[in-house]
Amino acid sequence: MVERPEDDADLDSIFQALAHPTRRALIEQLAGGPANVSTLAEPHDMSLAAVSKHLQVLEEAGLIEVEPEGRVRRCHLDGTPLSAAFGWLTRYRIFWEDRFDALEDHLEQEHQ
Repeated sequence: MVERPEDDADLDSIFQALAHPTRRALIEQLAGGPANVSTLAEPHDMSLAAVSKHLQVLEEAGLIEVEPEGRVRRCHLDGTPLSAAFGWLTRYRIFWEDRFDALEDHLEQEHQ
């Protein structure tokens, strides 16, 4: 079995967490600033327990931090893992841009 770098495992958990539309919506909500769990749950048509499970996935991926304040749990967005995912995606954007440029050159040569 081939061992993968720890960074790959981190990216796997980040992309897995971002794969669900509810979790992406929660990230968007937290981009506006910290919020407690019940505030985050309000716009979603699901139980508080279901939202808490989604938040747990985001927390395990390192995308959010959850701090207890008495009986309330306050969530904060951590952009560092998003930056790592963006960096990975950027490499492939550059790859595809280069491929499209080469295709454009090829088509121009054929047209002439």
